[in-house]
Amino acid sequence: MTNKPIALRRWVLPGALLAVVAGSGLWWALTPQADTGTANTTPQQATEKAAQQSGSTSLAPTAIVAPSAPVAETRTPESLGPNPFAPSLQGTDIDGVLQADDNGQLIVNLEVRDFFDYFLSTAGEVSPETAIGQIQQMARQHLPEPAAQQALALLDQYLAYKQASLEVMQTELDPARQHEPAYQLSALGNALAQLKGLRQQTFAPDAHQAFFGMEEAYSEYTLATLAIQQRADLTDQGKQALVEWHRNQLPGTLKSTEQRLEASAQQHQERVLAVESATSPEAAGQRLTELGLDRQSVDGVVSYLQQQEAFQARFESFRKDLQSSVAGGLVDAEQQQHQEQLLQQHFQDEQEQTWARLKLLDQS
Repeated sequence: MTNKPIALRRWVLPGALLAVVAGSGLWWALTPQADTGTANTTPQQATEKAAQQSGSTSLAPTAIVAPSAPVAETRTPESLGPNPFAPSLQGTDIDGVLQADDNGQLIVNLEVRDFFDYFLSTAGEVSPETAIGQIQQMARQHLPEPAAQQALALLDQYLAYKQASLEVMQTELDPARQHEPAYQLSALGNALAQLKGLRQQTFAPDAHQAFFGMEEAYSEYTLATLAIQQRADLTDQGKQALVEWHRNQLPGTLKSTEQRLEASAQQHQERVLAVESATSPEAAGQRLTELGLDRQSVDGVVSYLQQQEAFQARFESFRKDLQSSVAGGLVDAEQQQHQEQLLQQHFQDEQEQTWARLKLLDQS
């Protein structure tokens, strides 16, 4: 069994957030979509069908039948085995888990939401009823009765939330203002506030925090940093100081992750600058070594830069020979044939011949 790469947590928003938001829909790029509909069903219809199957109290409730015998397990298994109900789950481990504590009560954490999303993501290749039925079956078979009922009640709430959140997720920007950064930021902030309010209305405080606490903390941090970048009254140093202050307000796990990303981005920029400013491939390699890049990577960069340097020299020779032929008065057909001959002469590798053609077009 191989692990399926676990999707990025919902609280990790893309860096180019506003560029994405400026599209036709405000939320589709920020929230997973695969679990809200089927190929022939609208998102709202799919969610309604799924909630009906699960027994949502807001739609069509169904009785939860407790197991006839005591359940020994306290958590759901790590995989669905070699023959999962949906082809896309083949060779994957289940993302998330339903787990009971020593008192038989459901442990409510982000893993529960991950577990729901793992199964709901198959809607489209299987029916929503099938995906919901799998969650119900797993809960009833592997959890004590109290935990199983709590899990299915949470599932009802989660489906109801997803249905209600579609209206927010599909909010359109004003076409006349959609390219204004300040308007985009305001619209995004309003939508996040609506979602947070909806979550508070739908879930108990512990479930709300477990399912969405990290996501909301990161969303608010992202909004704050984007607002800071739009401030014309701040210097770059002032903006950086305020961003770092907001970063320090993040929960510990998020702060550590963000700090690592920031450090990695700075290191990347330093390495790019080292390559761009170097007077030779060897000088670039020396600077990259000083910046902590491992020997194998340094050797690869130096080798590539040397190849590019050699290619550039051959291209200059090729270009001079081509200019001489143009001065010789060759007609168009002869000129094209001669150009191909020169390409073959100066560049033995087909890929380099392609690069030379592209570079020649750039200079024409």
